[in-house]
Amino acid sequence: MVKERARILVVGGGYVGMYTALRLQRRLKRELQRGEAEITVVTPDPYMTYQPFLPEAAAGLISPRHVVVPLRRVLPDCRVVIGEVQSIRHAERVATLTTLAGAEGAGAEQLQYDELVLAPGSVSRTLPVPGLADHGIGFKTVEEAIGLRNHVIEQLDIASSTRDPAIRDAALTFVFVGGGYAGVEALGELEDMARYATRYYHNVRPEDLKWILVEATDRILPEVGEEMGRYTVTELRRRNIQVLLGTRLVSCADRVAVLSDGQRFPARTVVWTAGVKPHPLLDATDLPRNGRGRLHCTPELAVEGHAHAWAAGDAAAVPDVTAGADGTLCAPNAQHALRQAKVLGDNVVHSLRGEPLETYAHKYLGSVASLGLHKGVAQVYGRKLKGYPAWFMHRAYHLSRVPTVNRKARVLAEWTLAGLFKREIVSLGSLEHPRAEFELAAGGKPPYDPKGST
Repeated sequence: MVKERARILVVGGGYVGMYTALRLQRRLKRELQRGEAEITVVTPDPYMTYQPFLPEAAAGLISPRHVVVPLRRVLPDCRVVIGEVQSIRHAERVATLTTLAGAEGAGAEQLQYDELVLAPGSVSRTLPVPGLADHGIGFKTVEEAIGLRNHVIEQLDIASSTRDPAIRDAALTFVFVGGGYAGVEALGELEDMARYATRYYHNVRPEDLKWILVEATDRILPEVGEEMGRYTVTELRRRNIQVLLGTRLVSCADRVAVLSDGQRFPARTVVWTAGVKPHPLLDATDLPRNGRGRLHCTPELAVEGHAHAWAAGDAAAVPDVTAGADGTLCAPNAQHALRQAKVLGDNVVHSLRGEPLETYAHKYLGSVASLGLHKGVAQVYGRKLKGYPAWFMHRAYHLSRVPTVNRKARVLAEWTLAGLFKREIVSLGSLEHPRAEFELAAGGKPPYDPKGST
């Protein structure tokens, strides 16, 4: 039994937000039925995105609908509010948020709570690179992944239909900035897809495509270890992909990628995956943060010095107790986020019931990464794998982690069908501007290319 009626506010519907709410929903089932507790989840999207599947969604191996999990279906006992929290005054237990109704003039709302779970996640970390805001493409959401797939296929269409060598060269040049998981996996899957798609173009060959990976440090995929990182570089270069280490993107103005080593590449595609930073919402709270902008947390996932405030995931600086007392923090990745969410949910319940709190402790097991169909690298429990075994482990691991049996079955079915039939290479870029054709027919003038290829 909880001591008194508890209003729990969960900010964010990603890994931590959804799994924490799911845990609370299960642990407080009776209290929710009796009206002794209520759980409110505020999130900008009505779904949770399983981000490790974004590269395969971009390559057309998984339907975008199966990469996301509808929150209202998995959280039937929670109140799901589609909106964004603008500020939090924890001293007063008040959050200010805007919802979709705000666009209709409803204005901001004040939401009071007793327990706060902060899990807003992260946003792309960008630099003041000229032209990046105009021409750069992110790779953090399912919408960006599908948009990038459409864009890549459209570049093949452009190259196939022009006689201008400058336009053709720029269309067939793809620059990826960032050698972490997102950049390497997205590059590997899309290069694989584009190389396959060229068989259906009479005048575009695989060797015409120019793929470039730009990484500011001296290694890529640090999570899989130095040896596997070197293997990945060798594997990518074997596929005619330029891997430029110790190099930065200086400018991409006028659709020309200028690098710090002086190289210039006319390119219509610049994908930015150079890291993330904590959500800007944290700047609008009265809670303590570290030098990197993440919330100071205890090993019990409570915000340090502030009762009834909890955090985990990308927004939280959680001490790694398995590393001793050297001040090491848990890495902001999915492996920790999923496990932190369960402990966080349990600790909120323990706090409400006056019980001792649990300490979050999880030793990093290793990492797996896909480099395209049947290609991958992995380092798990100290064992190194590469090629097909690593790719198979990547799929098996993430299939086991994707939420709900429904999604597991659908993803497995799509993988099975993809092994029996040919890839789909259709671009549906016009879906991004569905009213463009009608506006043009009605006498209007769309402010953009109806096919979304610019």
